[in-house]
Amino acid sequence: MNCKHFGTCGSCGLYKTSYEEQLKQKNERVSGLLAPFYTKELEVFDSPSSHYRARSEFRIWHEGNRCDYAMGKMPVDGVRTKGAISIEECPKVIEPIEKRMWKLLSTINASTDVLKKRLFAVEFLATTTDECLITMLYHRKLDDAWSVEAKQIEEALNCKVMGRSRKQKVLLSDEFVTEKLQIDGKTFTYVQYESGFTQPNPVVNVKMIEWAIKQAKKVKHGDFLESYCGLGNFTLPLSHYFEKVLATEISKGSIKAALENCTLNGVDNITFARLSSEEMTEALSGVREFTRLKEIDLNAYNFSTVLVDPPRAGLDTGTITLISNIENIIYISCNPETLARDLVTLSQTHEVVEAAMYDQFPHTEHVESGVFLQKKSVC
Repeated sequence: MNCKHFGTCGSCGLYKTSYEEQLKQKNERVSGLLAPFYTKELEVFDSPSSHYRARSEFRIWHEGNRCDYAMGKMPVDGVRTKGAISIEECPKVIEPIEKRMWKLLSTINASTDVLKKRLFAVEFLATTTDECLITMLYHRKLDDAWSVEAKQIEEALNCKVMGRSRKQKVLLSDEFVTEKLQIDGKTFTYVQYESGFTQPNPVVNVKMIEWAIKQAKKVKHGDFLESYCGLGNFTLPLSHYFEKVLATEISKGSIKAALENCTLNGVDNITFARLSSEEMTEALSGVREFTRLKEIDLNAYNFSTVLVDPPRAGLDTGTITLISNIENIIYISCNPETLARDLVTLSQTHEVVEAAMYDQFPHTEHVESGVFLQKKSVC
């Protein structure tokens, strides 16, 4: 990928390194961290080097009566600098965003103050099937005049538009897009809401799910437990390989989307529970009862496999203790350092039998990884 803003925009820090070299460096970093637990070569899943990001946010920079997209400045000697730079291109976004974002900016600049006044950011959420939701963020209350002009943008750009300001959300049509992904020979449909978490790189997301499916196929029995399930990204495809599924997530919005996605995909063996990872541990360990679980018989589950996909902080000690009692563990990580930390404990009961690296964010230091652990046999 080439971009005229390499070296000034802080979004892509590895612009001086070829993509092949980036992959090599990330592989070496993850392999080094996992070396105490896994000595084979990692499976490496690359990304398109451009047009890979399906979710992006841009600041709006006002200069006189003109608006421009802006991004944070490149850090200097590793130190973040204040301010922003105006950008004229962003080749990392997928084409459904790229073809609309510049037309949107032209429309804003050609309009009255109704669209541009106190506009401070624009968010894009798009799909590989050309749906796009544009969220315009303001430091002022939005009125009917804004809705009229925003509706014209919807029609002109063939997209969905919504507005947000403090304690206000203006919907003109929908607040979601519907993604269709081909995963392991099947089509899965996902409703993705503007306010919910979604994997930003659709191509690599499919590769991550298919890697997890490969591990599930090795088990293919018993029940499946998932923590941090989100909108059912992993849950739906993996549910086909287990009898019953219990999936937990703390976000109400994500649970709502996950239930809708079950209906869209005709999946009926998943039960979703609104629990944090810590609460899941308390419930399954019998330490605490939850009103939210009064319709769920936890004793009916016989978990053979668990999947965890925690935030950068990794797993809490209670969850590590809980999953240490489950035969098979699929651990997807957005932070190889905390993954390696958690493996110190997990490796006491389990052995890492597969490991992979996923490059969700080319041209950055960020890297995702996954390990499949199986319980050690007792001599």
